[in-house]
Amino acid sequence: MLSKRHLLLGLAASAITPVPLANAHHRNFKPDPKFAPQTVRFSGYAAGTLIVDPANHFLYLQLRGGRARRYGVGVGKAGLAFRGSATIDRKAKWPRWTPTKNMIRREPGKYAKYAKGVPGGPNNPLGSRALYLYRNGRDTYYRIHGTTQPSSIGRSVSNGCIRMINAHVEDLYERVPLGARVVVL
Repeated sequence: MLSKRHLLLGLAASAITPVPLANAHHRNFKPDPKFAPQTVRFSGYAAGTLIVDPANHFLYLQLRGGRARRYGVGVGKAGLAFRGSATIDRKAKWPRWTPTKNMIRREPGKYAKYAKGVPGGPNNPLGSRALYLYRNGRDTYYRIHGTTQPSSIGRSVSNGCIRMINAHVEDLYERVPLGARVVVL
């Protein structure tokens, strides 16, 4: 079981490869306050829609009345990011992670050793929660998930997924139902 301190710092898990929690850089990392969850003015989408703005590293959960809950995110490197619309057709607590075949093909030295997957837990690249993006009933292999690398929030460094500090993705997980629409700009 993780301590409350680990959960608040977003150290429960995720990134590109498993990262031990003992890493002092992650233990002492303090995210920019602009990436903390907050309610902001935002409109243009139906309430309950998730909107990801990769250029500015924000995810919005559209609320009623021209407001949204905004979270800071890390997004995919150029050429690896998902664009367009999808739905959340699966949600998981402490999900299992397996690199995609493309990840293994691009960087076999880094990912081949994880080809059989990494069980859910504190060193898992998907972190404490994952929301799975589907398009037309098919898994896109893109996720909104936690991270073991909170310093990646506000940057474009992942293999295309949308990563969040674990405490923040846990908050979002509780607010978003299955079937929610996701728009990635």
